[in-house]
Amino acid sequence: MTGGDAGVRVAAVDLGATSGRVMAGTVTPATLSLEEVHRFPNGGVRAGGALFWDVLGIHREMLVGIAEVARTGRLDGIGIDSWAVDYGLLDRDGQLLGNPYSHRDTRTDGVMARVLEQVGADEMYAVTGLQQLPFNTIYQLVAARGTAALESADSLLLLPDLLGYWLTGEVGAERTNASTTQLYDVTTQDWSVELAKRVGLPWAVLPPLRDPGSVVGPLLPDLAEQVGADPGTPVVAVGSHDTASAVVGVPAEGDDVAYISSGTWSLVGLELDRPVLTEAARLADFTNEGGVDGTIRFLKNVMGLWVLSESVRQWQHERVAGADLATLLDAAAGLTPLCTVVDINAPRLLPPGDMPARIRALAHEAGEPVPQTPAEVTRTILDSLALAYRRHLRSAAELSGRSFDIVHVVGGGSQNHLLCQLTADALGVPVLAGPAEAAALGNVLVQARALGADLPDLAAMRALVRRTHELRRFEPRPGLDWDAAEARVVRGGG
Repeated sequence: MTGGDAGVRVAAVDLGATSGRVMAGTVTPATLSLEEVHRFPNGGVRAGGALFWDVLGIHREMLVGIAEVARTGRLDGIGIDSWAVDYGLLDRDGQLLGNPYSHRDTRTDGVMARVLEQVGADEMYAVTGLQQLPFNTIYQLVAARGTAALESADSLLLLPDLLGYWLTGEVGAERTNASTTQLYDVTTQDWSVELAKRVGLPWAVLPPLRDPGSVVGPLLPDLAEQVGADPGTPVVAVGSHDTASAVVGVPAEGDDVAYISSGTWSLVGLELDRPVLTEAARLADFTNEGGVDGTIRFLKNVMGLWVLSESVRQWQHERVAGADLATLLDAAAGLTPLCTVVDINAPRLLPPGDMPARIRALAHEAGEPVPQTPAEVTRTILDSLALAYRRHLRSAAELSGRSFDIVHVVGGGSQNHLLCQLTADALGVPVLAGPAEAAALGNVLVQARALGADLPDLAAMRALVRRTHELRRFEPRPGLDWDAAEARVVRGGG
């Protein structure tokens, strides 16, 4: 163990759907710092009519970043977090059976409905506590039934665990990510073998579970030599679902707080001691995901800034003038608020494509004024996101019997000041924005504790974030009728 006044310095691999980064994180009793040493683009790769992840490319870029951390100073540990639900399959020799699918691939279309005919939605929620999303791992696996890959598989590894396997040779599943598969019993905190059997899945592929903060194993000798690390450098299981790491990095003080982890997806909710498995929570489609230190992330998945980033990509593809994000946000800020609102969680907004056209179609179908310019579409997206945050955070509080008097926004969306202000306005409570790199910070903090740093609990970790990172506060502004705007979305089918 390292720890002590000298602190620890680790590599935090933080993977998003559109980019990945490797950060050098340093923790001492008085400091918590991050330095980005390597960033690389990421995204789905379409081949043979399907959408995959270039996981070997991610592995290669991850090693480049780890080597840079080692080159520039001590390397005491390595941790990996990423998005949830997607996986790779290993054969009995430990070799990868094909490219991992992206959850945005269409192979799961219609699968959820078929599965819920076998296992009732109420029964499934009582076991897994998860929001019904068509791309959950269980539905991806049902879609793969009968394929050569699944029939030949010996182990299933979620993406952070697959990358960790290539670093250590150790097979396992970290619990915060396992809890997103809809094959995990949120009460017993173990795989639900019975559920896997019910839907015809080979349950033996589910690997042993590990807790966040446990050491996966030492870096393989050849890789240690390749990246310039000391032999035996530990790979630590962090909150490998990036939202689990991001919630660790929320600089909250006390219990009466809500959070929004704002990025490609927006995860909006509360941190609880136990799951909420009521029928009302199921009907509201709330999810109970595992967090660090046995906590529960009671939240709702909202489509997030994916809709805006895809819109920007479309406008830039069309060579529309002024289609950079800063210009769009400046222009959107000057437009009439709540002119057009749509259901930002509409299923058609999930796959890549011409997002502005889809937003206009949603508005037209709902009887809303149809946004025409890029600035109008941008304002529609942001107003609709703020409205969704309002609706779902209020529901989370009601369903859990909790209250909140402040909302923390972390992740990349914390730098979108217009969205943060609209969120404060919509909810009528202050918003504290930052840090943007909450997932990487949570990754670093869990590693540091595992390596001996004096961070006994989440409260100590969050106190260190507050002492070392500047936050921006947004006070709510009165004057807009958010109730009426919400009624318009409900009438439009949202």
